Amino acid sequence: MPLGAARFGLLGGVADLGKLELIQTQTASSDSALNFTSIDESTYNVHFMTINNIDVSNNGADMNFRLYESGVLETASVYQSAYQQQWASGFVNENKSTGRTFLVCNASTGNGTNETSQSYHYFYNLGDSSKYSFQTSHYLVMYTGASFFVGFGSGVLPQTSTVDGIQLYSSAGTFSGTVSLYGIAES
Repeated sequence: MPLGAARFGLLGGVADLGKLELIQTQTASSDSALNFTSIDESTYNVHFMTINNIDVSNNGADMNFRLYESGVLETASVYQSAYQQQWASGFVNENKSTGRTFLVCNASTGNGTNETSQSYHYFYNLGDSSKYSFQTSHYLVMYTGASFFVGFGSGVLPQTSTVDGIQLYSSAGTFSGTVSLYGIAES
């Protein structure tokens, strides 16, 4: 078979590079946190997470991540992150820190009628104990009725460790919504 055919996956046994492979879906219902503790970190170098229809119990609550290192949740002020937000009204906000106790998922979610958030996130190098673990976020938040904002940002756990779990939690109160974690096939 010609080499070009192999590039299109026409040969048997050729990996489907870039394919999303579902690891786990969890649905929160008045939970303070969701823990993904079986993330197949030795199989995937890149993880992808979708977060749908997050509804928080406390107005202004943030949704954040913490990472498990060899089964232990890292809660110290070691995370670094930076993100920007753009409101539909034109207001722009940026936030950055080199000493957080979390990675940012999205910020200032409302708890009124139809105030929900949607987001997707990439995580890199989680299972590689010789590299830092990175995360990127993109989110949209419906807030205070008809107003909304969008945001994007990145974060890092600047420690060489094996990350084998991800926690999503609310900074205040509880939340509901659906969260799916995927691995991205690379070989």
